[in-house]
Amino acid sequence: MPLTDQFRPFDPSAIAPLLLAWYGRAGRELPWRQTRDPYRIWLSEVMLQQTGVDTVIPYYLKFLDRFPMVADLAAAELDAVIALWAGLGYYSRARNLHAAACRVVADHGGSFPADLSGLQFLPGVGRSTAGAILAIAFDRKGVILDGNVRRVLCRLFALEQDPRSAAAEKQLWRWAEALTPESRPHDYAQAIMDLGATVCTPRQPKCPVCPLAVLCQAQARGLQHELPRSRQKKTVPVQTQVTLLLERDGRLLVRKRPLDGMLGGLWEFPTALVVAGQDPAAVARSLLAELGLPGDMREAGAVRHAYSHFKLDLRCYRVVVDDRLQVAESGESRWLEMAGLERLALHGAHKKVLALLASNR
Repeated sequence: MPLTDQFRPFDPSAIAPLLLAWYGRAGRELPWRQTRDPYRIWLSEVMLQQTGVDTVIPYYLKFLDRFPMVADLAAAELDAVIALWAGLGYYSRARNLHAAACRVVADHGGSFPADLSGLQFLPGVGRSTAGAILAIAFDRKGVILDGNVRRVLCRLFALEQDPRSAAAEKQLWRWAEALTPESRPHDYAQAIMDLGATVCTPRQPKCPVCPLAVLCQAQARGLQHELPRSRQKKTVPVQTQVTLLLERDGRLLVRKRPLDGMLGGLWEFPTALVVAGQDPAAVARSLLAELGLPGDMREAGAVRHAYSHFKLDLRCYRVVVDDRLQVAESGESRWLEMAGLERLALHGAHKKVLALLASNR
């Protein structure tokens, strides 16, 4: 069934002219909008996955200062990339960023693919990100379905089902494809993302100034504040861990997390999981014995940290290790003074531990 038969009274071809006229008046000035360089546009699109513009801008500028070309990023050590990313969250993006840069250099001579399948072959580049790069960097029709666009479409077509369901996902992609014009794809891609970011916002959408208000089915039905439908919130589990603040001759021991896991490549103080029924202090003593570093252990406080899928209750224990012990360092563990720890790419929870330690001192 044609899309116009499913959702009267508007013709989908009416959307692009209205949106592009609005974008000419109200489009945002952003650092990555001053270029058509695929490297810079790809960098911005990866950073903007799951992260707001205001947070991304300083990281984007910092990355370009350090790695002005894709070859510079590919030549860098992964540790340096992760350290520069620290604080931006969702760290698999940093690992994929480096892997994709290496692939662009090795497989494409440093030039980004200019087709959808080639872009999607790069680590960390999905269908929507590839569409954005294709449209913005190469001015070719690229279909986008990021969070902002998803919200615009849910309201525009008054989608009342769960927008993350498999059926809704297929329908949203069909709508996104139907609305994306063949002409001016560069401007259209940025216009529809801007509309979601600045007008069709999650809360309190600015319908009186929306260029699509006259066609919006949610607005016509009085549903603009109810759509998209929220998914029923799941109970967020709480995970308890212990961490050891092992101090030796004014230095503390930190270890690097495995690259292939959560927060891969970031640093933390030695940590262990506490399962239900275990005493945290007993787990901490067991971890201390496993490390083979004897010393008197005492409680040093606790920190709380929230991740996307669980909350962390982190119990801290301080141990002063005999400075006569000869403890070797390795590439995966270091003894560092406070100044070195402050420069290290600790992940968020352990940055709080470091702040707690500093306040106790």
